[in-house]
Amino acid sequence: MTWTAADRVPHPRPRHRGWALVAAVLAVAAFPAAEPRPAAPHKDDTFITAQTTGILNIEGGECFTDPAHSRRAGGVVVLYRPCEERADNQSYAFLHAADGPWDRPALAAFAWAGCGGDFDRRWTSRAASGLDYYPILPTAETWADGDRDIMCVVYRPGGQLSRSLVPLLR
Repeated sequence: MTWTAADRVPHPRPRHRGWALVAAVLAVAAFPAAEPRPAAPHKDDTFITAQTTGILNIEGGECFTDPAHSRRAGGVVVLYRPCEERADNQSYAFLHAADGPWDRPALAAFAWAGCGGDFDRRWTSRAASGLDYYPILPTAETWADGDRDIMCVVYRPGGQLSRSLVPLLR
């Protein structure tokens, strides 16, 4: 079999491949992949304090949002939200600290121990329940005004609540 010039399939020249690569890079730049989801917030005893707007409106067993900036409120707020409407947190207990001078490390240790004990009685463990908890502490300013209450809060790491999580005490 003999081949003529008309029978040969033209091969792209290397410079054409360069333009294809440039076009692909530009397409990726023009249509970037979806933004990665932000990591779940680390919830510890500084995540929300007694001075966070809206937290003093939350009662035992109620669900609420994570703190977010609100232009209308002029700062960071938490809002009541029914548990069934994809809330972020739920109050499950309150502790009362003894009067005395402001001592944040001692208050935090008291709060973690008290909220942890109550958590373990209700859900047995973090691993078994898939839940976690954190305390909401008074601040030096609210302590000076007589605030001695600590709110214990349960949440689902990396997710939201779709119902009340608070079981009856065993």
